[in-house]
Amino acid sequence: MRAAPATAEDGVLPAAGADTPTTPSAPASARPALSTRLGFMAAAVIVRPAMRLLVRQRWEHVERIPRSGAILAVNHISEIDPVSIAHMVYNRGMLPTFLAKSELWDVPVLGTVLDVLGMVPVQRVGDGGRSLEAARGVLDRGGAVIVYPEGTVTRDPDGWPMAGRSGAVRLALQTGAPLVPVGQWGIHQLLPYRARRLAVWPRKTARVLVGHPVDLSDLRQSAGTASALREGTDRMMEAITDLVGHLRGQRPPERRFDPRGRGAAEVRA
Repeated sequence: MRAAPATAEDGVLPAAGADTPTTPSAPASARPALSTRLGFMAAAVIVRPAMRLLVRQRWEHVERIPRSGAILAVNHISEIDPVSIAHMVYNRGMLPTFLAKSELWDVPVLGTVLDVLGMVPVQRVGDGGRSLEAARGVLDRGGAVIVYPEGTVTRDPDGWPMAGRSGAVRLALQTGAPLVPVGQWGIHQLLPYRARRLAVWPRKTARVLVGHPVDLSDLRQSAGTASALREGTDRMMEAITDLVGHLRGQRPPERRFDPRGRGAAEVRA
């Protein structure tokens, strides 16, 4: 089978055939539940054509996503961008599992859909590590865990990644799974933050750029310390921000916006 090219256009990966995801290599006993796999198959029938109709999709360096299990740390720019990221990961031959805020499960119908698709709810208070334990199970069977380390759609006035949270780094240090930074830009033009309807015309271009795994090897000996988590989170957000800067053709700001009451308070390394 031919190696996947660095760039995939409109959701087509030639290495995987005519927009058909490759079969995950995990043994049957380690695969997701049948209901989850069938749920994704049903969703793909609707989502793939819809996404190609709504936006031009440009996926760069998807070959950097390991098929043996990985944590993808992605910047969050629109309420619809999880669909775009899920589409990319699914076409890579993996079922995407998002760590998502638990409030989404309170939305009628949506909560049921999230359960069927095997998404992992994260309680902001009193989680007790349950979400990370569920994520470890996904990684053990070779799946892709997708985390938005900002915790919400960016509030930065210019759309840059904000200060990050440490959950993705904590999971990477605990499991040894690669932490892969992902930058995206353009999908927010289809559904701007707090917009009530899609801006479908003119047709937008949604670009995603996958980076090399963040090097956390020197932090593993002190994985449980606040300093290790802080340093790892800084590296992760630096990598994501640089990818976004590349997509935008702009130099990122010197400080990252911090929505937790400190404004632009986090200095980039």
